[in-house]
Amino acid sequence: MVIGVSHLQPVVALIAGILILLMPRLLNYIVALYLIVIGIIGLGIIR
Repeated sequence: MVIGVSHLQPVVALIAGILILLMPRLLNYIVALYLIVIGIIGLGIIR
């Protein structure tokens, strides 16, 4: 598997989402869930 620039954004979104979940506040949960979903869709796990 070759990791290119197109794979970098979803990975960063997943990492950011997980880090935000570690600092719980309502807005943080919303942003974290959004980033995780965008990351999963971007990696092609869910279409």
